[in-house]
Amino acid sequence: MPKPFSVNTNRFDPYKTYRFLVYFGTGTEPVAGVSKVSALKRSADVIENKEGGHPIIRKGLGRYKYEPITIERGITFDRELEDWACAGQRLDKGAAVTSLKNLRKQVRIDLLNEQGQPVRRYTIHRAWVSEYQALPDLDAGTNAIAIEHIKIEHEGWERDLTLAEAEEL
Repeated sequence: MPKPFSVNTNRFDPYKTYRFLVYFGTGTEPVAGVSKVSALKRSADVIENKEGGHPIIRKGLGRYKYEPITIERGITFDRELEDWACAGQRLDKGAAVTSLKNLRKQVRIDLLNEQGQPVRRYTIHRAWVSEYQALPDLDAGTNAIAIEHIKIEHEGWERDLTLAEAEEL
C-alpha cells in the first residue's frame, strides 16, 4: 500500500503553474473550467523624505496597492462566474438595475503538486468583478475554445499559512 503524501522538505523543483483550483466564497467545489489566473501582485508607494541639512533622501513605506486579477475559463453550463459578474448590474427590460447583493466574495486559489494535493493557498479578500467578457470573438474558421473572462478588483490577498503548517506535521 502506498505511503500517504507528506510534504517533501528537500524539494528543489518548483511547482508547475498548470495545477491549480479556484473557489468562490465559502464553496467547497472549485469553479468549473478555469484555465488561467493572472499573477497575484502587490506594490507599495514609496514616500521620500528629505531632512534639512542632510544630503540623503530617506525612503519610507507608503500604502499598498493590489493589482486586479484576471480569471479565464472555457464557457460551460456552470453559471456561477456569470452570476457573480452580473451581481452589480442586472437588466430589467433593457434598463439597468443595481443589485449589490452577492457583489463581494472571498476567492481562494490553491496551487497543487503533481499528486493533485494543495501545497500553497492564497485568499483574496472582498473581491468584486470590474470587467466581464461573456463571449470571445466568434470565428467559424477556427477551432478555438470559447473563453469567458473576468477582471477582479479586491482589497488584498494573503497566503494561508495554516495549509503549510498542517502538512508539515
